[in-house]
Amino acid sequence: MSGNQNGNPIGRQEQILQALATMLEAAPLEKITTAKLAAHVGVSEAALYRHFPSKAKMFESLIAFAEETLFVRIHRISEQQTDAISQCHHLLRLFLEFCEKNPGITQVITGRGLMGEATRLHDRVSQLYDRMETQLRQYLREAEIREGLRPGMAVASAANLMLTSAEGKVSQFCRSGFKRRPTEDWEAQWLALTEHLMRPASAVTANKP
Repeated sequence: MSGNQNGNPIGRQEQILQALATMLEAAPLEKITTAKLAAHVGVSEAALYRHFPSKAKMFESLIAFAEETLFVRIHRISEQQTDAISQCHHLLRLFLEFCEKNPGITQVITGRGLMGEATRLHDRVSQLYDRMETQLRQYLREAEIREGLRPGMAVASAANLMLTSAEGKVSQFCRSGFKRRPTEDWEAQWLALTEHLMRPASAVTANKP
């Protein structure tokens, strides 16, 4: 969340959000109060509330930034990748790279930075993951139609397995104090995960009891 597209100085709202993300990265286990945030930015608490009506709105803005950044890129995947496994791979790789580059925001979208915060923020995070899982399911369903391939398990289960594997890498990243990068070993792990996942539909049918 640095600068803007024109290279102009960032506005106060973005400065506040950057400060919040920085604090979440620097002290991941510490509860962030508006007083601490205001001190970090160098303004009064009243000044914070002139830009955001509540701390929850600040967190919501970080989640919205993650959603927009991820899904703008995810929407391009179908144009750039032709087979389902490559599409799933690129979606999850985007997710892992985003989290790796934005540790403070990752604290929020894993829920670790939202302890004690409003339930609706946790719901908003859940919706982000639901959208990614829905997109993975769509890729896999299209593979059945377009490529004559079928997962060795139900489409919903296959998509969930993929997403939870990436989620686990991100959770480990946070748990390690941002030392274990989520992209570390991911390519080899992805190959192992998907090696036998997609097979010709006839082979899957033949193997059913």
